[in-house]
Amino acid sequence: MIAGASWTWWLGFHAVVAALLLVDSLLPGHRRETRHTQTFAWLATAGFVLAAASFAVWIAETQGRQPALEWVGGYAIETSLSVDNLFVFLVIFQGFQISQKRQHSALLWGVLGAVVLRALFIIAGISLLKRFDWITWIFGLFLLYAAWRLASGGSAKAAIPEWIRRLQPAKGSLLPVILAVEVTDVIFATDSIPAVLAISHNPFVVYTSNIAAVLGLRALYFALADLLDRFRYLHYGLGAMLGFVALKMLVARWIDVPILDSLAVMGTILTTCALVSWLVDS
Repeated sequence: MIAGASWTWWLGFHAVVAALLLVDSLLPGHRRETRHTQTFAWLATAGFVLAAASFAVWIAETQGRQPALEWVGGYAIETSLSVDNLFVFLVIFQGFQISQKRQHSALLWGVLGAVVLRALFIIAGISLLKRFDWITWIFGLFLLYAAWRLASGGSAKAAIPEWIRRLQPAKGSLLPVILAVEVTDVIFATDSIPAVLAISHNPFVVYTSNIAAVLGLRALYFALADLLDRFRYLHYGLGAMLGFVALKMLVARWIDVPILDSLAVMGTILTTCALVSWLVDS
């Protein structure tokens, strides 16, 4: 056993990750710019969600219902909070004047880097939680601050660091773009990973749910690229969700909130904000 799972499970998961990245990179809409790119992106997004659902079912069969629900919770939190990343990616690519075709390459390398960096974040976070109980309070208070920052920012774009807003176009090289993607992913991971750790302390569950969400981020970006500006109230929902997770972490010693109740609350918050945004724009 290695961190909550056998080594064959770890190898199997990373083999699937490599296969999905390969398939994603070979999709027709990713190799060239066509009017069907968004359609391919939606199909790819649906494929990643289906793969995630299948993995959750597999966890339920092999490890039990509770780890599976925790995995779904972690995946839902990371996917929801990743919408902020999409706003940042949009600004980065506009700043560097990157074509859609080259955006695919930049995000592919960005995802690969995110897998490594998030693994390090998760290992460090779980180790701290196991050794020092008071770290829970630090994470909880940090999430409350993140919730306030997001809800009071006026929009999700307000969380974008100033240096990204001042980007100048790169001359041929994708390296500055990839570095910008990696840095912003690290910035937002400081919010999302503590939020997932509030759901589960199982390393295998936390890591695989996080990476599964990151894998679908590239396809989701191209699926939603033309719609991002319409989610005007989404930052309030994300802020409320972070606040709920923070309170759940802070009161965990005295009140145990069932994972199904947590999923219901988070789903209600995000659905309400999406509906309000849609109704206002319609």
